Amino acid sequence: MMVFDIGIRASIVVLAALAVTAALRHRSATLRHWVLAAGIFSAAAVAPLSRALPAWDFPQLPATAIDSPAAATHSSVAAIRESGAISQNSLPKPGSSVPFDFGLIAGRVWAAGFAISALMMLVSGRRLIRVTSQATPMTEPRWLELNEELSARLGVRHAVAILATDLRGMVGTWGWRRPCVLLPEHYESWTDARIRIVLGHELAHIRRNDWGIQVAAEIVRAVFWFSPFFWIACGRLRRESEQACDDAVLEAGVPAAEYASHLLDIARTCRPAAVGVAVLSIARPSTLEWRITAMLNTTLARKRPTRRAVALVVAVILGVALSAASFRAKEQTGPLPLTGVVYDMTGAVLPEVALTLEDATGASRTDTTDRDGRFDLGVTAPGRYMLSSKLIGFATITQAVTLQEARQWEQAITLQVGTIQETITVTDQRPSAVAASQRAPVRIGGNIRPPRKTEDVRPIYPQAMRDAGMEGFVPLGALIDVEGRVSSVRLIGAHAHPELAKAAIDAVRQWRFTPTLLNGDAVEVFMNVTVRFSLQD
Repeated sequence: MMVFDIGIRASIVVLAALAVTAALRHRSATLRHWVLAAGIFSAAAVAPLSRALPAWDFPQLPATAIDSPAAATHSSVAAIRESGAISQNSLPKPGSSVPFDFGLIAGRVWAAGFAISALMMLVSGRRLIRVTSQATPMTEPRWLELNEELSARLGVRHAVAILATDLRGMVGTWGWRRPCVLLPEHYESWTDARIRIVLGHELAHIRRNDWGIQVAAEIVRAVFWFSPFFWIACGRLRRESEQACDDAVLEAGVPAAEYASHLLDIARTCRPAAVGVAVLSIARPSTLEWRITAMLNTTLARKRPTRRAVALVVAVILGVALSAASFRAKEQTGPLPLTGVVYDMTGAVLPEVALTLEDATGASRTDTTDRDGRFDLGVTAPGRYMLSSKLIGFATITQAVTLQEARQWEQAITLQVGTIQETITVTDQRPSAVAASQRAPVRIGGNIRPPRKTEDVRPIYPQAMRDAGMEGFVPLGALIDVEGRVSSVRLIGAHAHPELAKAAIDAVRQWRFTPTLLNGDAVEVFMNVTVRFSLQD
């Protein structure tokens, strides 16, 4: 769900850029193009910025005080179920089916949409590369002379290749370090005036690096394909780039009516080829009517904006992006009912377990698990507590519990079988003084050779826990016998889920070591093992 959370924040940034663009509708298209590009790329930076910047949380409304404990518990549980923070069955029980995981399904839907968008871009790019490789370099003097003249006038720094294709609808430009202008098959019939208009428009794209900006924006749109604002912003970005190049041609002295006439004629004879977003076409039907209306409107500003104006609007968009990356709603942190389930090492629930919760002041409350192993210690405020359990035949635990996030109010506790202890006193006669003086020399020890693992088996992440998004760590104690085998494994601690504990114990039992030698003799050795189960996004 992190992608959709970032998508909402990024959509706010893009929406702000669209709003600023609408406010600047009477300013130059170049300025609006800068605003949209800054909005799209700032939105893409929301994810890394949200990790780098400190979070400014918006506190939620405080919970309404409830007089009776029973009413408080009922109201809090209802609120939790309604909000989806936690539920009575939020932790999967061993052997039970995993509930419907909306986050997992949503993640797969996003991945499918991104894959489709990326595939479409790759297919169109490959088709464009094939068309370019089959094109013929331009050799006519009038094209080459106009190319050099207009490149020098517009300040184009790259060497531009003019290529003639065998496609009727291909007219546009693409490329970054080695840009090229693609022409249709009937380019020989064009007049010098049309050649000057087409070259001027396409060279303006190259000078402004429009192709690279548009492709980068389409990649961002592929990531946030589920947000309609990115689709609108990318379409507006292409339209503003076309109008900005139209303004460059009009500033060069071409009459607006003549330019519109040539543009209409090109649109009638050159239907855009199926190359998708990979090429900037001069006569794309989706923007043609709007562009002609704009070029015939004499009240619109056409001059390039000053650096100060560009810096100002870009700073506004960056400010929105920083705010969207930093501010977030604070997670509900109680007070909530502290509930959970108590298991044994086999994963079965344990009834009749006495639980005691004690706070820092020494105040305590108790509860006993029901036949389903569930307990409810009542509405508990955030903080640090000591939770202890007691059941005959099982080890008594005392564990620190910190309640901060909503999920921590639902606990899973695993009890291990208790340790049997017996004290034996062995007596005998004290040796005489003579015998004591004839004792054998004292043997100095401490020469130990630690064990070395010879066979390693990695734990397998339980499928039910992985599908449910559950993480945790399992502390274990293992006894290595004199032959290097793991003779026994037991759980240390009570806050490991039984599914994770079983997977960790099954793997550790299969480990093999070289014998541990103490002064040359093989001895048993106790080993602490911590197995951490974590999921990656």
